[in-house]
Amino acid sequence: MQPNPSTVTSGAVRRGLQGSGTHWPSVVFQVLLAASLLFTLVALLVLLADVLGRGMPVLSERGIDFLTAPLSSDPAKAGVGQALWGTFVIGVIVVGVAFPLGVATAVYLEEYATGSRLTRLVDVNIRNLAGVPSIVYGLLGLAVFVGLFKWLGLGNGRNVIAGGLTVAVLVLPIVIITAAEAIRAVPISIREAGYGVGASRWQVTAKLVLPAAFPGILTGIVLSLSRALGETAPLILAGAVLGSFSSGNADLLGQLLGPYTALPMVVYRWTTLPQDEFRQLAAAGMVVLLAITFAANGLAIYLRNRYSRVW
Repeated sequence: MQPNPSTVTSGAVRRGLQGSGTHWPSVVFQVLLAASLLFTLVALLVLLADVLGRGMPVLSERGIDFLTAPLSSDPAKAGVGQALWGTFVIGVIVVGVAFPLGVATAVYLEEYATGSRLTRLVDVNIRNLAGVPSIVYGLLGLAVFVGLFKWLGLGNGRNVIAGGLTVAVLVLPIVIITAAEAIRAVPISIREAGYGVGASRWQVTAKLVLPAAFPGILTGIVLSLSRALGETAPLILAGAVLGSFSSGNADLLGQLLGPYTALPMVVYRWTTLPQDEFRQLAAAGMVVLLAITFAANGLAIYLRNRYSRVW
């Protein structure tokens, strides 16, 4: 009985790939990867332990008062109430501006645009913009948004709307990329089935493609939002206040067009002050910012596991 040639060939290929002995360069490479992972985890745990050790006593002692108290030059009275409000407004602006524009752009690039040279150029530039340092977006916000509001006569232009628009532009490329990848992952058979029953391109996109890509799009949106809330460099140039200010008692319009701050800015400011009390307040602010980030990441993981589909 003659052996099956395909079986003999596959067995020879398998033995050739596995080799007869230990491939030491692969072993060394795996050891280096494991050591890098271990070093990263140890450094992260040390930093978390240091921040929690400094910040938790402040949170346990002051409790909700630390989250609601305004900024102050007295460390016993200083809190992050105004900073949380500024962070919340920035998050709302990012959700209202970056996410609709990002998802709409991704839908156009994946479902409507042809594979022309212009489309490929736009896609490459979007991916390049995702890697641009955040300080560059801060310069953009200073030149465009702050200058626009100042030209319109709305104060000096350094308001929370300008800061929110700056951060929205910062995360816009990330939203486009994650949404495009989620749309691209939808099997082509779903589109073919829609066209087969006479649906238009808009009906296929709205009724079939977007619902199927929703888990990936939503996960990317939540992760982009968590990054937006932790940015500091763009807000410095976009007019966020480092010290205390008095616009917290103004009406809503006055707060939107007046001085503002955000939680990362307050943490940065407190770390530059010489008093040890402010260092402890900065650690407590870091704990609050970490809690917001972990909550956003946990929400993204839950939504991904809840709505994910296996094709």
